[in-house]
Amino acid sequence: MFSGSLVAIVTPMLEDGALDLEGWERLLDLHLHSGTTGVVVGGSTGESVVLTDAEQDTLLTHARRRIAGRMQLIAGVGGSSTAVVVERVRALAGAGLDALLVVTPAYNRPTQEGLYRHFAAIAAAASAPVLLYNVPSRTAVDLLPATVGRLAELPRVVGIKEAVGDAGRVRELLGAVPAGFDVLSGDDATACAAVLAGARGVISVTANVVPAALSAVMSAALRGERELAAQIDGSLASLHRELSLESNPIPVKWALTEMKMIKPGIRLPLTWLSAGAQPRVRAALRSAQAAATVSQVRSA
Repeated sequence: MFSGSLVAIVTPMLEDGALDLEGWERLLDLHLHSGTTGVVVGGSTGESVVLTDAEQDTLLTHARRRIAGRMQLIAGVGGSSTAVVVERVRALAGAGLDALLVVTPAYNRPTQEGLYRHFAAIAAAASAPVLLYNVPSRTAVDLLPATVGRLAELPRVVGIKEAVGDAGRVRELLGAVPAGFDVLSGDDATACAAVLAGARGVISVTANVVPAALSAVMSAALRGERELAAQIDGSLASLHRELSLESNPIPVKWALTEMKMIKPGIRLPLTWLSAGAQPRVRAALRSAQAAATVSQVRSA
């Protein structure tokens, strides 16, 4: 159901923190013309923890109209209270979503049994397919492959975004889940290797700024063209790295502002990219844009 290059899209904001809906439509148009297969609205890169439900609803409404079925539309949901997440999932029943991306609960550090019951309750309440989202670096809990295998038996649970950057984890997941369960990378630096190991694609931060290049990497990797996939991905290596220079989405929002795609808005407690980091992100962005253009021509 889910494959290729999906973007964990940023939430454009004005300098006062208000939603920038003109910028939102520019970003959606960029992805519509760049081979992106789906957008995650209100995920980690979209500053989910500082968006209100009403703001995410606004973004989803505008995205649904703009996309008009040409890309998959996925809503990021999650929280540390199962009951609160269930309530939010039910509220999204009429949102016309292709999936819900449900992140592991942060801070309270449940056991694997607690994680199973958390996701099982959410899946039972959902009207759209559920993609699990495991990102231990942010949540302080790791959804292990054996637990994913149990959850994959539930009819609504169709895949996982795995942000542990290890091809071995991908292979372990593939061994734990049934055929047709979509394993997606959540780590740009290792996404190409993950797909070559059997994953179906990536939910990407880097795709915010070079979406056509990420699409080319994923397409080549899914076709099994290892040399081509590695060549294009290699041209993006410095960008993958520098977009983690400060906490996501600080660098990627700065890069999109540098590209004149969005206004310079971000919400506290996140702050704008520091002056000392800006030359590194700028250099990586320019290098990736130039090199990716050449690689994409070769892949055509």
